[in-house]
Amino acid sequence: MQLGINLGYWGAGMDGDNLAVAQEADRLGYSVCWAAEAYGSDAATVLTWVAAQTERIDVGSAIFQIPARQPAMTAMTAATLDSLSGGRFRLGIGVSGPQVSEGWYGVKFDKPLARTREYVEIVRKAMTRERLSYDGEHWTLPLPGGPGKPLKLTVHPQREHIPLYIAAIGPKNLEQTGEIADGALLIFPSAEHLEDTAVRHLRAGREKAGKTLEGFDIVPTVPLALGEDKDVEKLADTFRPYTALYVGGMGSRQQNFYNKQARRMGFEEAATEIQDKYLAGDKDGAAAAIPHDLIDKTTLLGSVDRIADRMKEYAAAGVTTLTLAPAGWTLDERLAALRAGTEALERAGLA
Repeated sequence: MQLGINLGYWGAGMDGDNLAVAQEADRLGYSVCWAAEAYGSDAATVLTWVAAQTERIDVGSAIFQIPARQPAMTAMTAATLDSLSGGRFRLGIGVSGPQVSEGWYGVKFDKPLARTREYVEIVRKAMTRERLSYDGEHWTLPLPGGPGKPLKLTVHPQREHIPLYIAAIGPKNLEQTGEIADGALLIFPSAEHLEDTAVRHLRAGREKAGKTLEGFDIVPTVPLALGEDKDVEKLADTFRPYTALYVGGMGSRQQNFYNKQARRMGFEEAATEIQDKYLAGDKDGAAAAIPHDLIDKTTLLGSVDRIADRMKEYAAAGVTTLTLAPAGWTLDERLAALRAGTEALERAGLA
């Protein structure tokens, strides 16, 4: 099992810290550094900045939002980043959510599976540098009856095949991801529930494509807080606002993928209460309603030895790249958590 680092969103007053974290991860031998985007910083610019100031670590988009870019633009960006980074780019994409898609980009959030499939097909075709034409439900290239003509990508990526990941959480999305992608980006992953909530669906998709999970990258992002085992409950409290945002407030009441994930893990009543309070404006109440067990199962908390034991569980559940999101109020705390990650991986015998 390899380790990754997720910088999250840029521009939260930690820009210099994030670069230092990426550089330390590079020095420690982390395999990939991911950057996110929602409706603030864009991931492509951040990854270019990081790639220019690191040497070995891969840089990955987690994610480029499908409603934000035409598929050919994503292919251009991926090819450019791969070329500039010396073959270190990983392309992660996802449909985002209805509030961002429709509220920020003005793109209707409908038929996300079909839209994603067509998007992947166009991106892959464009990056092969063949002349691009496509006739689908959501995209038609070139547009009929006009001056457009099939064009081909003029940039030469460093590699013939740039790894493509899809952010997936629901069963159907996971199955399709297994079928058409090279890896899956997961969030709120419990090692105990990973087979039922994710891996079996990915496996079904691979089988549909005539493949196995061999070589397929399963990449959950897991927050990490380093401390003493006797303080695990206090460490878990660090992630209450984060968990409340996703389970309670990310998306609408009808379309919150993370709330559904919590329910699939057996936290039905808590998921309802968290969402009710969050959507009513009681964010503190939503955070307080989160069971400690939900946070503990979806994070890495405590000593290096405790974290190592949890890493063993993730590896046994099928995780191939464990992406860490180290917590800390200071840069020193985040760097300490980053170093603890590599130490825990070694103690677990997984390095």
